[in-house]
Amino acid sequence: MVFAKAPRPGEVKTRLIPLLGADGAAALHARLVAHALATARAAALGRLELHCAPDATDPFFGFCRRHYGAVLAPQAEGGLGARMAAAFAAALAVYPRALLIGTDCPALGARHLREAEDALLGGCDAVLGPAEDGGYVLIGLTRTDARLYDGIAWGGDGVLAETRTRLRALGWRWHELETLWDVDRPDDYERLLKSGILDAKLAAGTQFEREKESQ
Repeated sequence: MVFAKAPRPGEVKTRLIPLLGADGAAALHARLVAHALATARAAALGRLELHCAPDATDPFFGFCRRHYGAVLAPQAEGGLGARMAAAFAAALAVYPRALLIGTDCPALGARHLREAEDALLGGCDAVLGPAEDGGYVLIGLTRTDARLYDGIAWGGDGVLAETRTRLRALGWRWHELETLWDVDRPDDYERLLKSGILDAKLAAGTQFEREKESQ
């Protein structure tokens, strides 16, 4: 499962707007969503779902369905914890395990997703992909519990530590991947440029934008 917002100028990557402008930040966001979907598809672990906000009607999400084979689903109502809880409850009612990622971590590769899958197959109840900022870039589960999500200060630097505490309280076994970095601030953008993960023209236009211009 990939959680993503529609790439609407002024509504995404807002901390990068002073550097890239609203349109540039939205274009970067679209590139990151596409990168996350390509990564998930390359991992080839099964059904690929794109959980869309504010809903699944934005034309960009139709592009994602066509180009990456993603099954579109609207995110549930409420805060991030409530939306994650709903997504996992729905997935685990059908499948024995599920992975959830966002789109802010282009350093997350197919090998990380496969390692997460292997951990769940190996008997772990949960798997986490730690982020340098104190959150996590991936969570995978074979079971779910409201205590994993309720009352978490999402976006803060204590998300990972609090989640570990709750996993211990639940008595669950979990595995952690290597620590990776998100792209949220101007320093992160410079790091992304230097990393070579994506090309240097990150905000210059996406395939989606080119398709719109050709119509």
